[in-house]
Amino acid sequence: MSIVVVGSVALDSVYTPFGRAEDALGGSAVYFTTAASVYDRVNVVGVVGEDFPEDCLGFLRSRDADLRSLQVAPGKTFRWGGRYALDMNSRETLFTELGVFGEFQPSVPAEFGCSEVVFVGNIHPQLQLEVLQQTEDGDQTPRLRALDTMNLWIETTRDELTEVLRRVDLVLLAEEEVRQYAGTPSLRVAARQILDLGPKRLAIKQGSYGALLLGADGGYFAAPSFPLDDVVDPTGAGDAFAGGFLGYLSGRLRSGEALTERDYQRALVHGNIMGSFACEDFSVGRLRTVTMEDVEDRYQKLVGFTHFDSDWRDGGEDG
Repeated sequence: MSIVVVGSVALDSVYTPFGRAEDALGGSAVYFTTAASVYDRVNVVGVVGEDFPEDCLGFLRSRDADLRSLQVAPGKTFRWGGRYALDMNSRETLFTELGVFGEFQPSVPAEFGCSEVVFVGNIHPQLQLEVLQQTEDGDQTPRLRALDTMNLWIETTRDELTEVLRRVDLVLLAEEEVRQYAGTPSLRVAARQILDLGPKRLAIKQGSYGALLLGADGGYFAAPSFPLDDVVDPTGAGDAFAGGFLGYLSGRLRSGEALTERDYQRALVHGNIMGSFACEDFSVGRLRTVTMEDVEDRYQKLVGFTHFDSDWRDGGEDG
């Protein structure tokens, strides 16, 4: 059992009110892999330049990640820089240098098609489609196909994105992206529009407020975020959320049984927990030390924070 992820592998320069990190390990595939590898083996599909630090490759290998499809191309690694405001909810992009990522053409080994889960991160929809096709060409197709995207692709490649949405089982989007894609302020109406395309479930990321899970059958589930005293750097929290969510589900699929609605609900909580760890340090600093015991501790605390009596009446009064 394993997971295939395609996304960016980058070097980030991040500035927050709490400090800075320059040329730090980043990218959607990195945050996802660091979180998901707590649960299962991850097969990484991506590209880096010749300048990518050897110690960063060593870290990814240490996460039980298969790097056979991480291409090393002539040129420079994708770099991104951003500065966060005091509230940590808004940020300014300082620079984006695509480097070798600008010409990236994913190549997925045939044996990766036996992976239970395929996650296509927020790269160009045409590349997402190519990865899905490559993992479906063999004798066995993935049991769960999921995608993430971003506002750029919604604005510039809507038709291609719609085609990919029709081919996946699970969509993970930020709240503002759900509204942007559907062109409506109503989150529930927007969610139904996306689910009507074919996905069975939609996970809506709401940052510090947690996440929602909506199903094509009308199902609805809300999970709060884990409360943090200090948010050091929220970069990559959404990708870590995806890693926790799909990592947990991949672990459950080892049983060979169909996933239940309760599995998906638990997965949403695991996603929120991994997102919280990502916010506690720059780059993958905190995620690299997370153990399953750490996850269990936060899971049980969230249960205590959110449990309430199903009887809405005051137990001391009748009627």
